[in-house]
Amino acid sequence: MLLHPDEISKSISNYGWNFHNNKINKVFTFEKYLDGVNFINEIAPLAERLNHHPDIKLGYCKVEIDISSHDMGGVTTKCINLATSIESIK
Repeated sequence: MLLHPDEISKSISNYGWNFHNNKINKVFTFEKYLDGVNFINEIAPLAERLNHHPDIKLGYCKVEIDISSHDMGGVTTKCINLATSIESIK
């Protein structure tokens, strides 16, 4: 079930995530390139365990994460759970 935009914002705003274009998004910055790579390597098994997979972009000392339900076409509770679980890694 898709969440209402107000519910999404209330759930993620304290973590610095943004809601736009039917997805939640956050950019994480790192001091070293390999720190970003290691961060992604910690996200991968988490996403697999939750059976919800984000779109991840790796750049120089930054990782951008977009989360949405591709099946539902927007943000669901699984998206919020993945985002807050990623926060526990950083």
